[in-house]
Amino acid sequence: MTDTPLHKTPLYDLHVARGAKMVPFAGYDMPVQYPLGIMGEHNHTREKAGLFDVSHMGQAMVRSRDGSDPAAALEKLMPGALQSLQPGKMRYTLLLNDEGGIEDDLMVTRTHEPDGALYVVVNAGCKDKDYDIIEEKLGHLITLEPLEDKALIALQGPKAEAALAQFAPEVAELGFMEATSVTLEGVVCWISRSGYTGEDGYEISVPEEAVVSLTERLIRHPDVELIGLGARDSLRLEAGLCLSGHDFDASVSPVEAGVTFALGKKRKEAGDFAGASRILKELSSGPAKVRVGIRPEGRAPAREGTEIADEAGAVIGVVTSGGFGPTVGGPVAMGFVPPALSAVGTKLNLMIRGKAHPATVAALPFVTQRYKRKTA
Repeated sequence: MTDTPLHKTPLYDLHVARGAKMVPFAGYDMPVQYPLGIMGEHNHTREKAGLFDVSHMGQAMVRSRDGSDPAAALEKLMPGALQSLQPGKMRYTLLLNDEGGIEDDLMVTRTHEPDGALYVVVNAGCKDKDYDIIEEKLGHLITLEPLEDKALIALQGPKAEAALAQFAPEVAELGFMEATSVTLEGVVCWISRSGYTGEDGYEISVPEEAVVSLTERLIRHPDVELIGLGARDSLRLEAGLCLSGHDFDASVSPVEAGVTFALGKKRKEAGDFAGASRILKELSSGPAKVRVGIRPEGRAPAREGTEIADEAGAVIGVVTSGGFGPTVGGPVAMGFVPPALSAVGTKLNLMIRGKAHPATVAALPFVTQRYKRKTA
């Protein structure tokens, strides 16, 4: 426990007024669920549209000190092809340490500003650490300006496009992982077609003084409901997406975490990013462990920290995320196992309250991701 007061997002009073159950999360007092309940909120997002307050996450602008491309500096710590990002395009990438571990995962977007500035979103629990690492390693090359006056909301689900397009029809033209500036209710917002639920949707960076009125307008739409952290977690788990501090930490490599899609092809060939020695070795020779999807048999969920055993009873790994998947209709989990036991269909046991529960390695994601990708 700590006596440090929790931060509040600009939507705190709205959450309380709407009957949210508030809990501490990453130093903030955040809504975990509303009266609809986690199951109802999860299903509503899959079927219609859910609105999430993600203002606790870190937003920042990165610029070069000498007029060059700031992406060239970030690539020293991140393995994605950031210099090739065109204005309005975004990329999922990783902040790596010198040992090849993942300090954080983040989104980097090229803005339309003449200097090629990058808009960066980092996880709430990591933002101070991330900013310190970037400042220490790259401060002589770039400036990082936290956008403390911006709130961030996410509108996710198959009805998100229609709900947001009532205010700005042009948002329908955005494809997955594209972003632009849009005026909503008279306020200029930075909108990306992205999210972390496996559904189509948007993340909207909005001046904090305007976020309450915009949120109130959006939730008047009959298809939009406020959604808390509980359903956000079950949605991202079903989508097979990593959670910082749970499915990876600073000791886990991108190869172990199964996020090698974040490694640019030319970047791998060049090997010019932090921790490249370990990561390239694991790509060629294999890692010591890998993240897999797990389907427990029966109805008992396997929570984070549950030991994973092989069929002979030897402990081989640990669950890093687990719970009930409302769309799947049963328990789902992710965890680390040796590569030899990572094939889909491999039989495992989950040690729940000292008793072995049978489970099977399953393909990720558990549900089909429904991003709106543009076709050529």
